[in-house]
Amino acid sequence: MVKLHDARSENSWGPAIDEAVNALGRGGLVVLPTDTVYGIGADAFDADAVAALLAAKGRGRQMPPPVLVPDARTLDGLAVDVPPGVRDLVEAFWPGGLTIICRAQPSLAWDLGETQGTVALRMPDHPAALALLRRTGPLAVSSANRTGSPAASTAADAAEQLGDAVAVYLDGGQAPGGVASTIVDATAPTLRIVRQGAVGREQLEAVTEIEPPVEAGP
Repeated sequence: MVKLHDARSENSWGPAIDEAVNALGRGGLVVLPTDTVYGIGADAFDADAVAALLAAKGRGRQMPPPVLVPDARTLDGLAVDVPPGVRDLVEAFWPGGLTIICRAQPSLAWDLGETQGTVALRMPDHPAALALLRRTGPLAVSSANRTGSPAASTAADAAEQLGDAVAVYLDGGQAPGGVASTIVDATAPTLRIVRQGAVGREQLEAVTEIEPPVEAGP
């Protein structure tokens, strides 16, 4: 039976975070709470662990996972050619439900899948997630569900879908957001929304010029 490790309170989550750090260091997978939905995470610099993450979700390399970071300053360590508009968005919405696709630093020794030289970055607004990230550094994290199934809003939901593929489940209670992050593509000359989610279009437009999502045809 899958064990859920209590990560609901800073006063009690120390042992749970230790377990998660140790599992990630061994190349294992961890389920963690975020401010949107639960995520399944791996060491972003361990190609085998990232491959295991994709396999657990039933997803191929053509759908690489985003990377969660502990601090906005990490942006410049992982991305290049960051537009001023992105820095404005980061200042306004990090930590929070905004993922930004940037051009990846070409010197990074990682393999997230078929990224075409990009990386999707987010700083989550959840104390347990940030406590873990401060210990581990950047983590490849995707929603904690099998591809095609609903995103998990509790650790138990994630465990039901992912089972023994995950080494440690951090239980932070009900995910407070329940809606996936908004994704903005910053790799083209103009910023563009590619997925609407936790941060609304009007909120983004109040900060910087941005193109709306491309509407699907009839």
